[in-house]
Parts: sequence; structure tokens; C-alpha cells
Amino acid sequence: MRKLLLLYIAFALSLAPVAAHAAGKKSHKHVTVSSKSKHIKNISFKSNKYRTSLHAQKAVNAYDGSGPLLLASSKVLVTNQLTGEIIFAKNTNQSTPIASVTKLMTAMVMLDAHLPMDDLLFIADEDVDYLKGTHSRLSVGTSLTRAELLQLALMASENRAAAALARNYPGGISAFISAMNRKADLLGMKSTHFFDATGLDSNNVSTAEDLVRMVNAAYHYPEIRQVTTTPSHSITLYGRGNPINFVNTNALVRGSDWVIGLSKTGFINEAGRCLVMQAEISGQPMIIVLLDSVGKLTRIGDAKRIRKWIEHNDANSLGDNVSG
Repeated sequence: MRKLLLLYIAFALSLAPVAAHAAGKKSHKHVTVSSKSKHIKNISFKSNKYRTSLHAQKAVNAYDGSGPLLLASSKVLVTNQLTGEIIFAKNTNQSTPIASVTKLMTAMVMLDAHLPMDDLLFIADEDVDYLKGTHSRLSVGTSLTRAELLQLALMASENRAAAALARNYPGGISAFISAMNRKADLLGMKSTHFFDATGLDSNNVSTAEDLVRMVNAAYHYPEIRQVTTTPSHSITLYGRGNPINFVNTNALVRGSDWVIGLSKTGFINEAGRCLVMQAEISGQPMIIVLLDSVGKLTRIGDAKRIRKWIEHNDANSLGDNVSG
């Protein structure tokens, strides 16, 4: 009996590796299927986003301006720059982070100081974004003129360029931020506060009403108008053989039939997608402020819808469309 028991145990032990191997294969097969399923799910998600994007674009193209003006941006203000007439408004007095729209104030404060635009300035470690970890093609040690830094800060929204402009201001960054807030106060921007020169700090807040004032003020600087409406600009950086091409962050500037006199985009998670512009629509200079828009294409879609709506409707009746 004892021998039979020992034989049974030996036989059971001999089968254990086979069972373990089979279980391993089954487990491996399960993981593989799970990974494949996840991959298919990701493809499906990207496909859905692509279809949503196409649907949004088709909706913009189909809109002829005859229906109600429905916009994706949470805060909107459209005014006639000449008359000050409000053409369309939505949540205009709600304070919100403004991201890189900040850089319009950065440019004005820097230009107000009348500093030599051909001075060579260096990108320093202090200019690196350790707050959000954003990417930049301006490595530490890169030397550019003040004019080139202004170009890249406004046109390509280069954060290190804006930070370097502030750091090289008389009195340094703290003096620069104080000057930004004094300028905002002088412009009547009572709900606006600045804490940095780039817009990466979500404490940089404003309202659509205040930003119309800022855009109008910035429009009176020829340098800002020229730089923000340049589609692209190539610069040869130190240590690189070929020039690097920087493009305007506003697709409407890069290629469209728009007549744009000033433009600035902005984005951080807290602010959503933002766009401010001065543009001619139906022969009139309009200031457009779009804040807190979700999705990469929605602010551009909103701008296109606004243009079609204005062009379609009688200018005398546009001022009635105020919703907040």
C-alpha cells in the first residue's frame, strides 16, 4: 500500500511542470490578447477623435451664417474696433487663465522700455519651463537678438524667448511683472493679474472684456502687428548648420483669405484653447476674443463661424446678440 502511495505521488509530481507550462502558455496568450485588445481600443479612440474632428470641420464648412451663432469657446467677445460696439458677447466678465495671450502684454512692456532691439541676449537656465515642462527648440546658451526673441515669443509662442525678454528687463523679472500689472491698470484691465511673462502660470487671469482692451492697445504697436501676422520665420541658431523654421501658432495667419492685423493664441490645461485677433470682416475692423475652448480646432472653427455670421447678417442688428 505504501509503495502504491509513493508511486502516485511521483506520478503527480511528474505532471506538475506540464500543468505549469500549460498554465503559463494560457496566461501568456491571455496577456497577448489583452495587449492586442488595448491596441485596437487605442486605434478606435484615435479613429473616433479623427471622425469627431472631421465632423466639426464639416459643421463649420456647412454653416453659412444664417442660423444662430453657436460657439464652442466658453467666453467670447467680438467688438467693432472703431466704434466699440459689441457685436457678440458670451460670459465676458468671467475671470479665467489666459495662457500665452499673456505674451501680448509681455511685448508691450518690453517695447515701452525702448531697449536696443539688436542687443544679443542668451537663453539661461532660469528661462526653462520647470512648471509645465513644455518643449522648446531654444536650448540653454542660445544667443538671439532682442528683436528675434520678440518674434519667436509672439509668432511661435516660444516660452523661453518671452522669459528671456523679462529677465533682461531693467530691474529683472520682478520689475517686469510689476510693469505688466501697472500697464494693465493703465489700460483699465481691472480684472487682470499677471504673475509671469509667458502665461504658463495659471494665475495669469483676465476677462474677455479686459482682453479686448489689451488687443486694442497692442494693435497700436507696429512691431507687434508685424510679428504676430508673419506666417513663418527661419532663424539660424548657434551651433546648427541649417536654419530652423518657426511657424505662426494661428493657422488662419499661415494660410487663409483672412485680413488679420494682430493675432495671438494660447494654451495650458487650465485655460483651454484661446485665440485673440484683430481682423477685418465685412470691411470693418473687429476684435475677437475666444477663451477656454476645448479641442485644437474649435477656436479656429469659432472664428470662422463668427466671420460667416457677421458677413451674413445686417450690421445694424448685430449688436443685439449679447448673452453675458
